[in-house]
Amino acid sequence: MYVVVLITAANKKQARMIAGALVERKLVACVNVIDRVSSLFWWKKKVDKATEVLIVAKSTRGKLPRIIASVKSLHSYTVPEIIALPVVGGNRDYLDWIDESIR
Repeated sequence: MYVVVLITAANKKQARMIAGALVERKLVACVNVIDRVSSLFWWKKKVDKATEVLIVAKSTRGKLPRIIASVKSLHSYTVPEIIALPVVGGNRDYLDWIDESIR
């Protein structure tokens, strides 16, 4: 099963470092780094806000445990967002490319 993994980072430098590590380790085939997302969230029993950078990574479910471990080891947040969404379909050529890229 293919997944899209959403990861937020504190800034562009951190996002690029995490994204680069995931690609170099062949845990993901591709990442998009989207700068300046506005986030609102509960933290320590109050609503907080931050401007963050969103990483959108494409991979497979089998790689997810290693993706999570890698991100947690590199991330500055105590509780980093690492959420995987299933891919229910797509361009077969692209999905095959994901498989080839993370072998």
